[in-house]
Amino acid sequence: MTAATMITVAPTGAETAKADVPALPTTLDELVATAKACAAAGAAMIHVHLRDAADRSCLDVGALREAVAAIRAETELIVQLSTGGGVEDSFVDRIAVLDADPDSCSLTCGTVNFGDSVFANPWPLMVELYTRCQDRGILPEFELFDLGHVANLKRLLDSYGPPPGDRVHADLVLGVPGALPGTTEALVAVVAALPAEATWSATGIGRSTLPVALAALSAGGHLRVGMEDTLNLGPGSPVRDNAELVERAASLAAAAQRPVMSPAQAREFLGLE
Repeated sequence: MTAATMITVAPTGAETAKADVPALPTTLDELVATAKACAAAGAAMIHVHLRDAADRSCLDVGALREAVAAIRAETELIVQLSTGGGVEDSFVDRIAVLDADPDSCSLTCGTVNFGDSVFANPWPLMVELYTRCQDRGILPEFELFDLGHVANLKRLLDSYGPPPGDRVHADLVLGVPGALPGTTEALVAVVAALPAEATWSATGIGRSTLPVALAALSAGGHLRVGMEDTLNLGPGSPVRDNAELVERAASLAAAAQRPVMSPAQAREFLGLE
């Protein structure tokens, strides 16, 4: 079991509207303030989605570069950009995210039902994202929403070799309607199927946040939390802000005797320069 816990914060996402959740950080200033607060609370990595002026998913490369630079200027956090965007974003725009030169990016390993929508990730898109990550030294975090996605991860590794730094790190996303449930049994099944060399974090959507976090900690995994995935601490208790979720995750990690990693420790853990 890994002695420490890496916490990733996913503060915004592409689905929830600012009008519905005013605490959601959607401007650059709000995002940077969130990054600073979450770093102080124990986060080591930030998973970034941007919004445009109309509160829609934004994959503009110039805006992404500005966000990466602003977060780096104010924190030591590992900056991970989403190549998933919103379910309506084009493949061309999703691939272009890598031009913003993040430390890491998400790479979803298969198409999946996403509530009433379909999150499309065909094999050619996965290959394009993966090989560009290899060329540019960007660490892909393999996002796994379903058990079949593990097979696609293994196919990428078998066909195209290891990622930069030779570190295979996945994020298990559990509890999305239409994909794997947010249960201990589902988490155990995915972990058992992962490549032997892989490390992993887990994300529980909505009500599954705490069950998935506790299961992940007990199994030696790491945690992703944030308002992209969770808007309530419990029934009738809206989340104050992203730092509150990071603080709770850090407390759980401490109780499991697996204290949080600093950003520097997480960089070493993930093989990042």
